[in-house]
Amino acid sequence: MKNRLTHSPFGTLCHRLGALILLSFAAQVQAALPIQHWTTAGGARVYFVEARTLPMLDVSVEFAAGSSRDAANRSGTASLTAGLMNNGAGGLTEDEISTKLANVGAILGNSFDQDRAGWSVRTLSSETERSEAIGVLARMIQAPAFPAEILEREKANIVSALKQSGADAGSIAERQFYKALYQDHPYSRKPTEATIKPIMREDLLAFYRSYYTVDNAVVAMIGAISRAEAEAIAERLTGTLPKSDQVFVELAPVQIPAKPLLKEVQFPSTQSHIMLGYPGMKRIDPDYFPLLVGNYVLGGGGFSSRLTNEVREKRGLVYSVSSYFMPMHDLGPYRVALQTRKDQTQEALQVVRDTIKEYIENGPTDEELENAKRNLGGGFPLRIDSNRKLFEYLQVIGFYKLPLTFLDDYVKNVEKVTVAEIKDAFKRRLVPDNMVTIVVGLPEVIEQKAGVK
Repeated sequence: MKNRLTHSPFGTLCHRLGALILLSFAAQVQAALPIQHWTTAGGARVYFVEARTLPMLDVSVEFAAGSSRDAANRSGTASLTAGLMNNGAGGLTEDEISTKLANVGAILGNSFDQDRAGWSVRTLSSETERSEAIGVLARMIQAPAFPAEILEREKANIVSALKQSGADAGSIAERQFYKALYQDHPYSRKPTEATIKPIMREDLLAFYRSYYTVDNAVVAMIGAISRAEAEAIAERLTGTLPKSDQVFVELAPVQIPAKPLLKEVQFPSTQSHIMLGYPGMKRIDPDYFPLLVGNYVLGGGGFSSRLTNEVREKRGLVYSVSSYFMPMHDLGPYRVALQTRKDQTQEALQVVRDTIKEYIENGPTDEELENAKRNLGGGFPLRIDSNRKLFEYLQVIGFYKLPLTFLDDYVKNVEKVTVAEIKDAFKRRLVPDNMVTIVVGLPEVIEQKAGVK
């Protein structure tokens, strides 16, 4: 049953007033926390927000050293290089690193994906605790030991995890999706037992020397420290990193599919796991907001989305279905994901395809667009209402060189999007007839027809 209040004139007014209050709060937060940016003497880029509300400090150092930088026959080198940096560094063992951080109540974190790799620490901003935590992070970043015995342990753990993932339909679908969508592009690279086993300590050292350089470093900081203190911390974290001795090579452009690709994988389960996709958008993309807002209507808005309405509510074919853009340095994936009973696979897949085609052709209604704007814009303050959440945005802004006003401009950029812009962006960027489709777990009749072995 619908909430009558939210659909009455008074309810609509209350909803809008609530959104205005949240937007006002967001404006105050952003106005009080401007992003400062500079480059260290060695060439590291630094992004800093002074936030005095809590006596805390979040700091990260990231590098363009994600899985896309792996050699094809050594996929996993990038993740092992990043992962082992806290397993011994600067004369400290992995236990000593953990103990030193625990003694000052600091929390270590890491980031890793196709584009980036790095480490972060959350600590009290007081001098004693901050200095100890930053000192440990500096050793990890600038002097990792990559102990051979720990490398072998971690390789064994990865191989074990890969074998386990081979029994999980969702993991199989994920791996097959990236392989089908990106083909030979580095974004498709995932570790396998064959690529993990040959990796030696020398491979990690070579990868580290190539990509963990000062001019490839991005430092992000938010907390209760001054600009001068932030500058000193940035130098301490990156000051002894070497400059790159080679020209940084950009990845080859992602290729747009020229024809559809269907990959069917037999799997013993009661359900089929289905993924459809297409190269989507970059982090810096002129169509970012039309695609973001438009996808909220299509499949990103939960129970209010078109896909949920057509596939779940009207036909009861799935419990959930969603779509999203995952922007990266180059074209990250646009992906639709759902699960359905095996005997409903073809019907569910056809409804999804028809819904996507109709949406690309006609776009959202005015009512759907206003609902998307209200939810994306009105809910934005909740996504920046803590230092931790702001820090995550700051890392993205810094690494991908987004405008320093990205947070300030977010709501107004959402509000500016029109139906015409959404239709134009989706028609130019997505070709539903050429999407890749992965189906893991097929009904027997389809398996026989498809010749799946």
